[in-house]
Amino acid sequence: MTENVEQTYLTTTIFSFSISVWANVDVNMEDRVEVFRGDTAQITCLFTSSDGVGGMIIQWFYVKPSGEKQKIYYQDTTMKFVDRGTQFTERMSVNGTGATGEIVLTISNVQPVDEVEFICLIKGLTDGTGEGRTKLKVFETPERPTIEGVQTGISVNEDSPSKIGICEVKNGFPMPNITWYRNNTPLRADRDVVKVVPSITTESTKLVSVRSELSMKVTKEDKDNLFYCEITYFIPGGTKMTETNRINITVYYPSTAVSVWVESPKGKIKEGDSIEIHCQGNGNMPSSFFKIMTTTYFGSELAMGDGNVLVMDNVTRHQSGVYECTSTDTDTFDEISGNTTVFVNFLDPAVVMPEDTVVVAQGEDLMATCNALSSLSQTQTVWIKNGVEISVGHSLTLKNNTFETAGTYMCVVTVPEIEGMETNGTLTVYVQGPPDILELENTEIDASYEETVNLSCHVRGFPAPSIIWTTSDGKNLETTSQMKTEEGVRSVVSVTVTADIIAFCNASNEFGTDTVAFNITAIIQTTTPATTTTIFSTTTISSATGKTTVTLHCLPRTTRVKSTTKSLENSAVGVIIAVIIICILLLAILGSVLYFLYKKGKICGRSGKQDLTKEKSSKDNIVVEMKSDNTEEAVLLGVNGEKQPPNDQVDIYCLTERVVE
Repeated sequence: MTENVEQTYLTTTIFSFSISVWANVDVNMEDRVEVFRGDTAQITCLFTSSDGVGGMIIQWFYVKPSGEKQKIYYQDTTMKFVDRGTQFTERMSVNGTGATGEIVLTISNVQPVDEVEFICLIKGLTDGTGEGRTKLKVFETPERPTIEGVQTGISVNEDSPSKIGICEVKNGFPMPNITWYRNNTPLRADRDVVKVVPSITTESTKLVSVRSELSMKVTKEDKDNLFYCEITYFIPGGTKMTETNRINITVYYPSTAVSVWVESPKGKIKEGDSIEIHCQGNGNMPSSFFKIMTTTYFGSELAMGDGNVLVMDNVTRHQSGVYECTSTDTDTFDEISGNTTVFVNFLDPAVVMPEDTVVVAQGEDLMATCNALSSLSQTQTVWIKNGVEISVGHSLTLKNNTFETAGTYMCVVTVPEIEGMETNGTLTVYVQGPPDILELENTEIDASYEETVNLSCHVRGFPAPSIIWTTSDGKNLETTSQMKTEEGVRSVVSVTVTADIIAFCNASNEFGTDTVAFNITAIIQTTTPATTTTIFSTTTISSATGKTTVTLHCLPRTTRVKSTTKSLENSAVGVIIAVIIICILLLAILGSVLYFLYKKGKICGRSGKQDLTKEKSSKDNIVVEMKSDNTEEAVLLGVNGEKQPPNDQVDIYCLTERVVE
C-alpha cells in the first residue's frame, strides 16, 4: 500500500461489513478515505469467499448525487475494463487480480467533485455476492481570512443593531466556519442585540467562500473593545483554526460632564497676554456643539461665540471673570455646562515724583520716589542711569548734586511672580551752574596747508550755555553744528588752515563763563626727490691730431616744480622711458651719418677719400666718437684710422629736460 493508504488506516477505525445472502462472500472496506485536493486517493477492497477467491467478478461503482449507481470498472478471469465517459475514466486505475482477496482503486488529482461514495461489488463462482462501500472525503485549506470594520462612527443612541464589520474566508473545502469575538469572548446571535448574517458562495470548482456580517447595539464601553473573527476549517483527520486581525470601532456617546481650562499661557496671566481657553465634554457625539460665555467681575455677560476653543489677544483686567462652556446635543437637545475662572493681573504705569524734570543747584540734595499699583502685592523697583543700575527701592536720593549727577534717571518696577510684567518712568535732573568745558583729548593740532579741521567743544552747565568761536586775531568763526545734550551743549566748527591759528571756544551762561583754546600749526609739505636711474648717451668729437677731444654727454634732467612723493615716483618712470627713446634715436641717426661717410671714403683710408694731410689747417681735424656708459673703452679715430690718445679732452653735456608738474 502507498503512504496515503497507510495514513488512512491509522485515522480510520470504522469499517463497513457486507455479507452476501446467497453465498459466503465477505467484503471489507474503510468507512472513509480522506485526501487533500490535488492528491491521490487509494480505496482498498478486501474480500473472502467460501468458494475461494479465484475466478471472482469484481466491479467498482460510485453513487451520483441523484442516488444512482454508476459503474466505472469491470474485471473477471478473462478481462479488465474501465468504463468510458465517467469523471474518473482518465484518472483511475485498479491494482490486484483478486487472487489475493485484495484490490485497490486509485484516483489521481482528486477534486471536491470527487467527493462521492464508492462501491466494491464481488460475485463468487456460485452466484454468491458481496458488497462494500467507502466515502471519499476531499479537503482544501482556505485562504487567509480578512476583516473590515465600518469607517463611520456608531451612536449608542441607535435603536437597532448597527453594522460593526465583515469577515470573509475564501476557497476552502468543506465549508469553513466563522465565529465573531469581542475581547476574546465569542458573540452569540441575539435578535435585539447581536446579529450575524452569513453568506456562502460555491465556485465551479466546488470550493466554498464564506462571508459573515456582524451587527450589534453598542455601548460606551465598546469604544475600547477589539473585534475579530475565528475561522475553523477541516483537514484529513481533524480541524484547524486561524484568526483575523483585531479592529476597533468608533463609538459616539453623549457627554455627561464638560471641562473648561486655560490652555495658554500656563500659570498667571498678565495684561497684554494672549489667552487660549479650551472646552471639552467627556462624550464624543458629532451632533454636539459648544458655546463659551463669560460673566466678568464688572457684571456684564458677554457671548464669546461658538466653538470649543476661545482665543483672546492682548487681554486687559476687564476680561477677568468666569468663563462657562455649554455643550448641546442636537439630537436630544440635552445641555451640560462647565466653567473656569480667569484673572488677568495688571501693573499700572509707574508714577515718579517729582514729575518729568527737576532743577537743583550745585551742592543741593534731591529725593525722588517711584511707585506703581499692581494686582499683586509684591513688586520690585530699581533706578537706572545710562544703562547702569544705581539704586534699589522705591526712593532715590541724590546728595550734593554736581554736573556728574545731572541726567535722566529711569525707574523700573517689576513683579517677580510673573516674568515680563514690568513698567517704568523717567526723571530728568538738571544741575544749575556755570559752564564747564569737558576735558578735550587734543588741543594741539598739526594740519597740512589748506586742510579743513573740525573742532568740537562739549560744555556742561544749566541753563544751557551759549557758545561763540573766535580766533586769536579777534575774528568770529561760524558754527558748523550745535546740539543740546543731557549735560549741556556740544558745538562744532570747521577751520581751513592757511597759517598758524589759535581758535577759542567761549561758553557762557548766567552763572559764569569758560574758555578753551585750540592751537593749530600749519605744516608746509616738502617733497623728497624720488630715486631715478639716469641713462647716459655720450658723443665724443676729437681733433685729427688727437690733441683735443670734445665729449658730448646726453642725459636726462628732470626739474620738479611741485609734486607729492607719489607724483614723483609716478613721473620718474615716464622720464626714464622718454630718455631711453631719445637716446636710441640719436644713436641711430649718428650711426647712419658715420656709415654714409665711410661709404664715400671720407674716413678710415678708403679709396677716393680726401687726403687730409695735404692741406693742413691751423686747427686740428675733428673726429666723432660715440660711446655709452656700458662700453669698455672710448675709441678715438684719426685720419689714418689709428687710435688717438686722449690728450686734450673737453666734455660737453647734452641735457634733456622734463618738467614734472
